[in-house]
Amino acid sequence: MNSKEIRNKFIAFYNQRNHKTIPSVSLIPENDSTLLFVNSGMFPLVPYLRGEKHPLGNRLVNYQRSFRTDDIDDVGDNRHTTFFEMLGNWSLGDYFKEEQLNWWYSFLIEEIGLDPNRLYQTVYLGSDSIPKDNESIKILKSIYSKYGVEAYEGPEVINQEIDFTKFKIFAYKDNNWWQRGDTVGELGGTDSETFYDTGKDHNSAFGEFCHPNCNCGRFIEIGNSVFMQYIKTLDGWQELKNKNVDFGGGLERLTMVSSDMGSIFETDLFFPIISKIEDLSGKKYSDDIKSFEIVADHIKASCFILGDVRGVQPSNKQQGYFVRRLIRRAIVYGGKLGIESFGSDLAKEVVNIYKEYYPELVNNYDLIVSEIVKEEEKFRKTLNRGLKEFNKIESGIVSGKLAFDLYQTYGFPIEITKELAQEKGKKVDLDDFNLEMNKHKGLSQTASAGMFKGGLADSSESTTRLHTATHILLYSLRNILGDSVVQKGSNITKERLRFDFSFTRKPTEEELKRIENMVNEIIADDLEVIKENMPLAEALNSGALSFFGEKYPSVVSVYSIGKISKEICLGPHVKRTSELGKFKIIKEESSGEGVRRIKAVLG
Repeated sequence: MNSKEIRNKFIAFYNQRNHKTIPSVSLIPENDSTLLFVNSGMFPLVPYLRGEKHPLGNRLVNYQRSFRTDDIDDVGDNRHTTFFEMLGNWSLGDYFKEEQLNWWYSFLIEEIGLDPNRLYQTVYLGSDSIPKDNESIKILKSIYSKYGVEAYEGPEVINQEIDFTKFKIFAYKDNNWWQRGDTVGELGGTDSETFYDTGKDHNSAFGEFCHPNCNCGRFIEIGNSVFMQYIKTLDGWQELKNKNVDFGGGLERLTMVSSDMGSIFETDLFFPIISKIEDLSGKKYSDDIKSFEIVADHIKASCFILGDVRGVQPSNKQQGYFVRRLIRRAIVYGGKLGIESFGSDLAKEVVNIYKEYYPELVNNYDLIVSEIVKEEEKFRKTLNRGLKEFNKIESGIVSGKLAFDLYQTYGFPIEITKELAQEKGKKVDLDDFNLEMNKHKGLSQTASAGMFKGGLADSSESTTRLHTATHILLYSLRNILGDSVVQKGSNITKERLRFDFSFTRKPTEEELKRIENMVNEIIADDLEVIKENMPLAEALNSGALSFFGEKYPSVVSVYSIGKISKEICLGPHVKRTSELGKFKIIKEESSGEGVRRIKAVLG
């Protein structure tokens, strides 16, 4: 079964169970500084999981493009990717464990034909404050029985050989608890993960005994049902009145196991790219699996980020840093395969695979190719400088610091440095390299914690006020600078708002002062902020502004601020403009060709 069939079947399956389809949102988060990229289908639904009413109701389904920065170094093991699609369904205070687990197994077994004997499920083991998820264990045993499988719960401590024909359900602690954050008001809950037995032999390098959460590759996770039933309080976790279900399943992995393939890179979501790399390199995928998979994954992810409706270009900052890293890493591994230039050829394959579902890739194809080609040209010069630095090494040992400098400054993955060293009869001090790498990661995490703290997803009063202020700012910009101004993106922390808008020149100091004054006049007018749910066509016909190129569901929330502003938006917002306080622009600058950026605060 190919990816299109699985994607379509999943949506249809839940549509038949009264779920409304919501669109896949941009990879670049709007109004949220807690994430660089959307990394799950749950992310756009945070306000509704916290209790806000969704305009389409309390049962939702979709497929969501996602990108995870943490997985870059894991690509090349046949199952990890940076870019992926998440199939998701949600219950917002409606159904819970019984329906969710039964429907999910029905989809896996009856819709896409998986063998129930090769399915395994994990549940929450329990803690001092949260009980073991015996409810899910009981439901799962009934489900297995329905499909002719007698399922027993496996040992809680894996220190023995497991009879996987008998034991199908396993309880873990850390692996099966989910929470978004650790502050008061955050949601949390147990989760139940589904694993598929690929039949591969256990690799003892990952432990003496195999089990579903073993990293050897025998068992592959294909879905996770999160049961959000708790909220963090000063006294610990307490039960929510309205419990939610948040399910996510990886399309690439489901496509792989439904056809009993050995790797996600053999599926129709990757193999056209792999085949093109074979053509360009004159080598076979089996000759260097890791290099093939890194090039294919990284170019695909780069295409989606560059071609997004809020697309970002390669740079040394934030999202742009990851685009640059992806393209440069692909170039290094492409070089190992003997490929000089591949941006245009591989981008074309990516677009062909996804054009039916993501038309923005087609619309932005020329931009995608030009940015990849430009980055290729820049990086090849850097690579040559790095090789010159490497060739200066006279010692038989490549120090960890030098290996890290080659990685950080010139983009050399440690594997490349090791291979270059081996060719010259040298060794790399890997222990010292790992120390340098861990030191760098610690500094990066510290910086990120400061840079990306807060955000709209925390729904705090300060972020809510700043969110409302962006609507008034957009109105004032259009009033002073002209109706050609459109929103190009925004980012909000607890301390400030950042707002990008289309404009071909730098606004004058006088214009900026008029814009600031207009915002403050509207705040002082104490206008009411009203939310209405309406069909998308009606919202657009009513004059509500939308984000150009963004996909919206069939029913949307429209926020009106008096008669001055009307926008399609997720919210949340204040009730009246007087709650905002004093608005002040603290910086105005360029954010790219034809795009300006304003940073502002509320006093």
